[in-house]
Amino acid sequence: MSFVTILVLSFSLAMDAFAVSIASGLSMSTPSGLKAIRIALFFGFFQFAMPIVGWVAGVGLSYIISGFDHWIAFGLLTFIGCRMIYESRKVESKGIDAASLFSLLVLSVATSIDALGVGVSLPFMEVSLLPTVVTIGVITFLLSLTGVYMGLKIGHLFKKVIEGLGGVVLILIGIRILTQHLIGIGT
Repeated sequence: MSFVTILVLSFSLAMDAFAVSIASGLSMSTPSGLKAIRIALFFGFFQFAMPIVGWVAGVGLSYIISGFDHWIAFGLLTFIGCRMIYESRKVESKGIDAASLFSLLVLSVATSIDALGVGVSLPFMEVSLLPTVVTIGVITFLLSLTGVYMGLKIGHLFKKVIEGLGGVVLILIGIRILTQHLIGIGT
């Protein structure tokens, strides 16, 4: 997997956290640099850690499923992408309180479930784990930090579109993995 693909994957996985960060910024009455950094650190850490957990599970299964691993990666990324698109279409009734530790933990886990699923597929993508998860974590941190401040200013205009776009990109990455493998078999 190329570095450009890892960047695209990182941005796609960060879209949930970015969208929630925007919502967090919307819920703040006044800007708070410390709160913004705290939100970004939580989201970045969980997006970093969850693919590692998924990777461990994927490596344990790799010898059993190496003949159809490309279908698993395609299926997981497509499922996650479709879920992100579905979630982007939901109507939300109230904002979130990003100030509490409990809220941050729940939101961090919820926004990183996608990263767990992607982590399961990483061993089949022939990618180095550490640079990939560091890139995912850093991109998520930076986008989350930006998202909080965007939410304070203009978040209500773009939240749904951003999350849906992240889902579309994950599906496209899944299709790319599948087609590369299928074309490789025929040559």
